[in-house]
Amino acid sequence: MRVLIVEDEKALAEVFRDFVEELGHEGSVAPSAEVALEKLTGEQPDAILLDVRLPGISGLDFLDLPSVRDSGVPVVVVSGVATEEQARQCLRLGALEFIKKPVSLERLGAVLTYVEPFALARRRAQGWLGVERRPEPRVAVELPVHVVTEKGEAAEGTGVELSATGMRLLVRARLRAGKAVTCTFTPADGGQPMKIVGLVVRARPGDFGLWFLDLLPEEARRLAAAVRRLLERGRG
Repeated sequence: MRVLIVEDEKALAEVFRDFVEELGHEGSVAPSAEVALEKLTGEQPDAILLDVRLPGISGLDFLDLPSVRDSGVPVVVVSGVATEEQARQCLRLGALEFIKKPVSLERLGAVLTYVEPFALARRRAQGWLGVERRPEPRVAVELPVHVVTEKGEAAEGTGVELSATGMRLLVRARLRAGKAVTCTFTPADGGQPMKIVGLVVRARPGDFGLWFLDLLPEEARRLAAAVRRLLERGRG
């Protein structure tokens, strides 16, 4: 797993990087959010460790950038200065976890272990489509979606954007970033309903970004074909 460490304290960043590499991952350091944005595209990390107080763009503003939200890369915030409200805001903006400094390496290792399945599932989904880490075309839709949380709570929502790898979902439910939900919907192709597990990668009140997990090859092809037809119809 490629881990991008966004930390302006050089000594601490090096400690985090060395520990990440001891765990068998690849570590890369960005001393600012601006550098992290370049590495998000250039190095294509699987996960991000993010400080809140950074020179220039803050960690909170970084989380709220469309390019970061749309990437679907799991983000863990590590900070010693953030207030309780800022910690909650990080989670609302899509961070998987918030860790307060000073953080033990044992705790950091446990969090990376927690994050890794999400990162690997995201990578597999992209690999099945034959497109490695490239943004998928999205199309505006209005799809009824039946949503079931991990706790078995059901809700009815509407998919308003669809791609071959994810969906923007409007639903009155308490979904938290980093949690999986089961979505049942028909992608406007006249076929049978699809039942897909999605990871919540962005969470705002009533408005969520989902990354589809463990898509079968035929499911990925069906979604890609449906999106392509809708895009072509929109151009016609």
